[in-house]
Amino acid sequence: MNPVLFALLAGILCTALFVRSRSKTKHLPLPPGPKPLPLVGNVLDIPLKQMWLAATEWAKQYGDVVYVHVFGVALVFLNTTDAAFDLMEKRGAIYSDKPRLVMTGELCGCESMVAFTRYGDKMRRYRRLFQRAFGPASIKTYFPLLEMESAPFLRRLITTPKNFPQHIRLYAGSLVLNVIYGYQVTTPNDPNLVLAEECVDLLANRIASGGGIWPVDVFPFLQHMPDWMPGSGFLRNAKIWKAKMEEFVDRPYSYVKEQMAKGTAVPSFCSTLLEQDGKSVDEQAENDIKWAANSMYSGAGDTTIATISHFILAMMLHPEVLRKAQQEIDTVIGRDRLPNCNDRPNLPYIEAIMHECLRWGVPVPLGLPHRLMEDDVYRDMYLPQGALVFANIWAMLRDEKLYPNPDAFYPERFLEKVDETTERKRDPRNYVFGFGRRRCPGNHLADAAVWLLIACMCATLDITKAVDDHGNVIEPDVKFENSVFRGPTPFVCDIRPRSEQALRLISQDPTA
Repeated sequence: MNPVLFALLAGILCTALFVRSRSKTKHLPLPPGPKPLPLVGNVLDIPLKQMWLAATEWAKQYGDVVYVHVFGVALVFLNTTDAAFDLMEKRGAIYSDKPRLVMTGELCGCESMVAFTRYGDKMRRYRRLFQRAFGPASIKTYFPLLEMESAPFLRRLITTPKNFPQHIRLYAGSLVLNVIYGYQVTTPNDPNLVLAEECVDLLANRIASGGGIWPVDVFPFLQHMPDWMPGSGFLRNAKIWKAKMEEFVDRPYSYVKEQMAKGTAVPSFCSTLLEQDGKSVDEQAENDIKWAANSMYSGAGDTTIATISHFILAMMLHPEVLRKAQQEIDTVIGRDRLPNCNDRPNLPYIEAIMHECLRWGVPVPLGLPHRLMEDDVYRDMYLPQGALVFANIWAMLRDEKLYPNPDAFYPERFLEKVDETTERKRDPRNYVFGFGRRRCPGNHLADAAVWLLIACMCATLDITKAVDDHGNVIEPDVKFENSVFRGPTPFVCDIRPRSEQALRLISQDPTA
């Protein structure tokens, strides 16, 4: 289909629906926002990259809630913690849906993944599974697995420091396969790891190309066109991608069941749930466990990479912070072992560094959109059914009232004494993992994994700016090109063990 004709038809259709829905209101105003153009709306106002920066500029001009539309599709940005909690938390019953994505969800078989599941019984079943396996009471059972994956990551990092983005991704993938399926990765070429990475790449770069919107998402009848017709290539691709995704769901899950039958399964998300349910696992329950498990892998990589990459960048730019962290670790636990998860309460400065990495880096600045399920009114403003609602986490974590000098990397801000309400409000973990009933269900695991990795890196590594062959310092060239995850592009730095003792710790086999 000609893209210009498609855009025109989409604009006419969506504008007609938009006008009809507005006629049902009591003439309340929409939230303020930049002035739209006829038919196409604010399409020229929305940048392809770092949309959170544009949304934050709108917030300065228009306030807490900003409205724009593209071809009649409403986009609502919630720019303050109050607005986000008022709607996504307190009114979660109508702000927890996801948009229907025919291509990604139905044709490519991803509609059962947590990120794409519509609000309803299935989503609630998933959340109960995650609560059973990854709730605060259960998370300590995974500490040994987290600690087991730390030393191999450090070894890879000091061997080829230039490849740190790949090492972080391998760490995240290995950890999740271990925690979710009890499957231990021993090589970067591990078949299950390769399969998982292929599917994550499909989700990020193919299935979700163009922001995840395909013509068939706007015109669902296109899914019924014969696959021999011109323009039907997406249908042929969808069949291939769906088969790959189904293999990704079934293969590691089958491994868990085989190990359980042999009596050799190690504790994991899947084995824990299957053992708890015993013989009562019916087809629906089994599908729920398989897809919930698969969703954990798909959602873990980019967030972890973004956060740890920001940590490396921050330590390189602020060596005084790293020295202070090392001093705390040396004083509290010494230099004869790596930090473990039980050390966390005794390392407040490491905790502050992690909080500041999440705040300063903001791994997912606009979160993932929620879909408003019915018309709503907020502060005498009309919010239309079907609107995609974004929490502007970037703006919240740059709020000068909560975080003075917000662009500076300053972990000490989290050590300053404040009242309990302010302390809770400034904790970035209350925002970076999302809101309401769509909050990341693996947030406790991610929180523990990121903290441990930061602590181990502080304990054993020196991270500085690189120098060239002539001894000149190389200033990092940092760019942010991903439209969803705010991870820096690879940059040059120098990473090495801070001492011979640190090298010995890194080199030890934790299973020996």
